[in-house]
Amino acid sequence: MGRRLSRFAARQHPDLTSASPRVGSGRTRSLILGVLAFDGVLSAVAGALFLPLYIGSIPFPISALISGLVNAALVWAGLQWTSRPRLAAASLWAWLATVVVLLLGGPGDDVVFGGAGIMQVSPLIFLVLGMTPPGVVLWRHAQRRADSSG
Repeated sequence: MGRRLSRFAARQHPDLTSASPRVGSGRTRSLILGVLAFDGVLSAVAGALFLPLYIGSIPFPISALISGLVNAALVWAGLQWTSRPRLAAASLWAWLATVVVLLLGGPGDDVVFGGAGIMQVSPLIFLVLGMTPPGVVLWRHAQRRADSSG
């Protein structure tokens, strides 16, 4: 940034580059993880409602992949607030519980998942595409922890 700053020694900020979770009170951490879990519920509902999207006459379940990517981002954010993967995956657990509730028939035998053709397997598509990206995030986190401790 110019000659004026070149005479100063470069300073490192270990608090900005550490891989440890954020420091905060237990109440703040619980609130953040609760908000992330609620976001997981919203991700499941939005993804399920947009799942029967068609392009012309062809089913295009892009919302399942988008929901999976949102879940991966939520799990990553959870890992920033806690070092325990089970707590960090609270949003994924909430997403899965919401999908299970949506699989059940509602009043008047209304169903969210269903249809003809490929839409008959839409719950399976939704589960696979919704859980694979956050599963990869959790697996990579576990691999990093194993590499750093071993």
